[in-house]
Amino acid sequence: MKPELQSSFALLSLITVFPLANAQTVPVFTLSPTVVTAPATEAPLTVITDPKAPRQPLPAHDGADFLKSIPGFSVIRKGGTDGDPVFRGFSGSRLGILLDGQEIYGGCGNRMDPPTAYVYPEQYDRVIVRKGPQSVLYGAGQSAGVVLFERDIRRFDVFGWKGNASATFGSFGRNDQMADVRVGNPDFYVQAGATRADADDYKDGDGRKVHSSYTRWSTNAAIGWTPDDNTRLELSAALSDGEAAYGDRSMDGSKFRRENVSLAFDKQRISPLLEKVEARIYRNYVDHVMDNYSLRDNPGGGMMSFRAMNPDRETVGGRAAVTLRLAEPLQVVTGFDMKHDSHRSRMGMGASAEAADGYRNLERKKNMAFRQFGLFAEATYELSDEQRVIGGVRVDRHEAEDQRKTVGSMMMQRPNSLHGQKDKRTLTSGFARFESDFADGAGTYYAGVGHAQRFPDYWERMNRVDADGKDAILSVKPEKTTQLDIGMTWKRGDWMASLSGFYAHVDDQILLDWRNASAVVARNVDARVMGGELDLGYRFHPKWQATASVAYVYGKNRSDDRPLAQQPPLEVRLGLNYETGPYSAGVLWRVVASQGRYDKGMGGIAGQDVGESAGFGVLSLNAGWKPRKNILLTAGVDNVFDKTYAEHLSRSGAEIGVIPQSTRLYESGRTVWMKMQIAFD
Repeated sequence: MKPELQSSFALLSLITVFPLANAQTVPVFTLSPTVVTAPATEAPLTVITDPKAPRQPLPAHDGADFLKSIPGFSVIRKGGTDGDPVFRGFSGSRLGILLDGQEIYGGCGNRMDPPTAYVYPEQYDRVIVRKGPQSVLYGAGQSAGVVLFERDIRRFDVFGWKGNASATFGSFGRNDQMADVRVGNPDFYVQAGATRADADDYKDGDGRKVHSSYTRWSTNAAIGWTPDDNTRLELSAALSDGEAAYGDRSMDGSKFRRENVSLAFDKQRISPLLEKVEARIYRNYVDHVMDNYSLRDNPGGGMMSFRAMNPDRETVGGRAAVTLRLAEPLQVVTGFDMKHDSHRSRMGMGASAEAADGYRNLERKKNMAFRQFGLFAEATYELSDEQRVIGGVRVDRHEAEDQRKTVGSMMMQRPNSLHGQKDKRTLTSGFARFESDFADGAGTYYAGVGHAQRFPDYWERMNRVDADGKDAILSVKPEKTTQLDIGMTWKRGDWMASLSGFYAHVDDQILLDWRNASAVVARNVDARVMGGELDLGYRFHPKWQATASVAYVYGKNRSDDRPLAQQPPLEVRLGLNYETGPYSAGVLWRVVASQGRYDKGMGGIAGQDVGESAGFGVLSLNAGWKPRKNILLTAGVDNVFDKTYAEHLSRSGAEIGVIPQSTRLYESGRTVWMKMQIAFD
């Protein structure tokens, strides 16, 4: 942890554990000793899970690491942290990531920092995954779905406080801490929190070191006004940073600074017509540094052997919406959202680290800017107590501007003929879904059709060429996805089941051809993607429950009559959990099939196919003990048999010092971990 944060973090930890004078404290919730291994879909197209609950594999330290435990998610692996999440074979800006209602993006042109790199899951109270283009409320172009990291803010009845803290320790130097505290009275509250995560290079099942160490920290604070039970005004801020070693490339991330400030207002139960008003404005700033000398040995001799790049990105946005009850069976949510993104960069090179660090004295150069303004409306009409129709539409005005004054290599710059030119588009999205409940509240079945039009993002434009070798920064076509979603959730007695199936037709899907790394081609193809997730649970004894989940995706590039690149293989998770009183134990067997459908050299902004992959199975064990209602101890062993394996979507391993090059990055070998949690209210 940074020195300036050590004292504040220790103070937060003490505040969390020891009550303030004259403040009320009761347990905030009953901690369950059961370790989460695969959260199930319990509502149509929706997974809701607690990020504070212990989970296996090893409890998550960033957003992608957290999401990989949810069926349907995969991660494009790069090392120990900052992987790129993939849902149903879709990655990048097809999957929206919102933190407290704010869209967030990374700054690195090489995807060192996807949005989930700036997510610290335990800082949030709830994570919601909404599958497919089946909502228009959370942003534009999110064809795969959206992930919402949310906090619960409840008004204090009297002066009081609540807090929670955790510590995780594990193999390969894993050492995480988190603390969060909220103090308030019926009119005001103050919240503050901090996290830290640290790990050394891990070793795979054969004992080979993987360049993968990292250190991450974050702090956040908020002050809120709650004059009554239905009104809240909150000013919040966050600051985070870190460093990470990457086993898939020639550079590491030595800085991941994020600054955030946000002002939010919401008011509910205003009148029979006006149920809710909500508004938020925010600013996110990301300052990222990648270099080849901070976290690895001397890169070698030569006049320009030391290199550093320093991109940054500022996102300013806002959203406002109202919820109307136009008639007893009809509810409508309507509003607008907007944002402005600006990208800049600078770099340094030289024969020493000191020379390369000279980038700090250079002025950043603008390279690209985005603007978006969208109008949306989503309605729910209750046909009866058991049946409903939900639908929505949104219209977005997008603009991308090429702000590069010069182009070419560092040594051979020339004026940019596209400087100041813009790509402007008006795109529409919408959906309609029918839901019907089973008798006696046993669950719901549904069917819906959604259409999402997605504006090409920064990584699909910058430094890409078209099929003719011309700069593609403003010529990549928007992606258009039309998707059918069907499924059901069901629960009766000791049985639980959910099924989510989809069929997507994608016009002009943006595919990247990586076969020539110096001239990556961005092209549009027509694609077909289908698959889904199945969750099953059976409590065959009051103390025993068996669970199973299956996730499968099939993708085809119809334009080239080839498999669609970057599609995960079939994955099955089998679990058995035991719980009695304060004790629990569990076993998780994760089985992944081989993947023979690939298109070598093709992919997206986060990775490319490198060939066929072998299947594998990994066995993990866990146990939990709750000595008191507000204290929970959990422990586990991941990869019990120390298996050597690699994920299909893993990136290739680079040659780094004594670490040899590999087709894919291998995953961690046997990992032992322990986590302690404490919560007060």
